[in-house]
Amino acid sequence: MTHGIRTDTPSPYLDGERDWRDTATRYALLPLRVFLGVTFIYAGLDKLTDSAFMSDSGAGSIGDMMRTIRDSSAIPALVDLSLKNPVGFGYAIAFGELAVGIGTLIGLLARLAAFGGALISLSLWLTVSWASDPYYYGNDLIYLMAWLPLVLAGASVFSLDAAMRGRRRQRAGGYR
Repeated sequence: MTHGIRTDTPSPYLDGERDWRDTATRYALLPLRVFLGVTFIYAGLDKLTDSAFMSDSGAGSIGDMMRTIRDSSAIPALVDLSLKNPVGFGYAIAFGELAVGIGTLIGLLARLAAFGGALISLSLWLTVSWASDPYYYGNDLIYLMAWLPLVLAGASVFSLDAAMRGRRRQRAGGYR
C-alpha cells in the first residue's frame, strides 16, 4: 500500500504560494555564512591581538611557523615569499580574514568576500595543512569547500547585498 503526500497545497503558515521547502532552500546557506563570517572575524582578531604570533621569530610566531612548514608544503615558493616579511604577511592574512569575515557576515559584496575566503583557505591548505595525513585531517581544505557555495550563490537573505538589490528593483519599478 502506498501513501502519498499532497505537495500542491500551500502551507497556511507561510505567505504566498511558498511552502516550507522553498523557505528552507532560501535560508539554507545562512548558517554556513554566519559560521564562516564569525570564524574568520575571530581568526583575524586572534592573530592581531597575539603579540607572539605577530613576530618574526620565537615560540608561536608566524615566522617560525612558516619556517617549520616550508619543506612539507605543496608550494615552498609561496612560503619563501611570505618569509621575506613574515610580520607583514601575518598582518595581511589577519586583515584579509577580518575583511572576509565582516563582508560575509553582513552580506556586503558577499561573493567577493567568499572568493577571498576561498583564496585564503586555498593558500593555507597548500602551505600549512598540506602535509596532513590523511588529507581530511587538514581543516583548510574543508574551509575551502565550505566557501564555494557562497562564491556561487552569494548572500540572498539578511544581507546588505539583498537590501541594495531590493532598492534597485524598487527604483526600477520592480523589473530588476
